[in-house]
Parts: sequence; structure tokens; C-alpha cells
Amino acid sequence: MDVLTPEQLPAAARLLAAGQVVAVPTPRWYMLCARAADPGATDAVFRAKQRPTDKPLLLLLDAPATAGALFDLSVDARLLAGALWPGDLALRLPWKPDAQAVAAVGSPALVGCPDGILGRLVALAGEPLAAAVCSISTPAAGERDHPALTAAQVAAFEQATQSGIAAVVDGGICPHGRHMTIVDCPAGAPARLEREGTVHARAVEAALTEPGGPHVG
Repeated sequence: MDVLTPEQLPAAARLLAAGQVVAVPTPRWYMLCARAADPGATDAVFRAKQRPTDKPLLLLLDAPATAGALFDLSVDARLLAGALWPGDLALRLPWKPDAQAVAAVGSPALVGCPDGILGRLVALAGEPLAAAVCSISTPAAGERDHPALTAAQVAAFEQATQSGIAAVVDGGICPHGRHMTIVDCPAGAPARLEREGTVHARAVEAALTEPGGPHVG
């Protein structure tokens, strides 16, 4: 497994384009990423994590406008994306009828628009990525199987699982160690906070009730 610096993100993008899996840091933890449109690459993420295939991956987009092209966005979904993307918020979104759904991320899809190093990589990739935490998934996970917070922990994960991760982008220690916040946004219905994580519930409420405020990021 290669160790890349954040300045070597173009090399990471080339690995993704070649169907490889790359581990990338976020403020929360390291994520395993692959091309969403490549079933072989997404299957490699499932195998690495020992993840049931009926537990979909996260879909990562480069911009809120891309979400509008693929998904049926409710009024609330547009408010949340406009106020809190890019960032650590994931929206559960229904595909548009004419969109080609990605099997690995399911329907409705859990969709993020990340900032930081991961956001830069999605932009360089030029297409949506599928992602999941760098750790063994439940129910296979044991008490000592925790998400990787450092590049060294990614290397230990790769060595233990022999999962064939092509590279890790070393972004140092991921400080938060928490899940993304998830908001369910069904078409034509009010949004519902599904899980609070790094984005506070009050921030979600403010985005829905105080539209037009600046995004601080």
C-alpha cells in the first residue's frame, strides 16, 4: 500500500480511475473510497470491510448541483444542501426516475458532499465516489475493531484484512471519531433527522428554519 501526501491527490485520483480502493482522511476518520460506477471497485470495499452487500455504501458528490441532477430533491433537501454542503452532513435522497441508480449505494441513497481532502479528491475524480469507514463492519466487527483515525491504523487494517487498498492519503490524525449526521429527505415531505453526528441537530434546524444565512466553512 502506497502512502501519499495531500499534495499527491492527483495520484490518488488516477488509482481510483484504475478501479483501485484508496483510503482518505476526513475530520471524522479515514474512509475507503472507490468509483461508484465500477462494480468491481465497490465490491472490493464490501470485501475489505466484511460488509453485507445489503448495507449500502455512501455516495460522495462534488457539488450540490450534482445532487440536483441525480436525485429528487425536496424543498428541505435543497435548504440543507445549500446551507451545510460541503461538510459532514449526509442526506438520504430518492433517485430521479430517469437517473441510473448505483447498486452499491442503494435506493434511497445516502449522499454526501464532503469538504477538505476528501472533497478535493472527489472533484479531481470527476465523478461520484462510493465510500465507507475504514473498519470492519458489524456484525463481523469485534470489540477491538475501531475506525482508523491515522494512516498507520489504515496500514494495520490493510495488513490484517489483506484487502488490497492501493494507497492511503496521510492527513494526520482524524480528531472527531464520530459519524456523519444523517437527515432523511423524502420527496415532497418534510426532512427528518435520522442520526446526529458531527453536524449538530441545531445546525440542521437552523438550515431548515433560517434559510439564506451564510455558510461558515
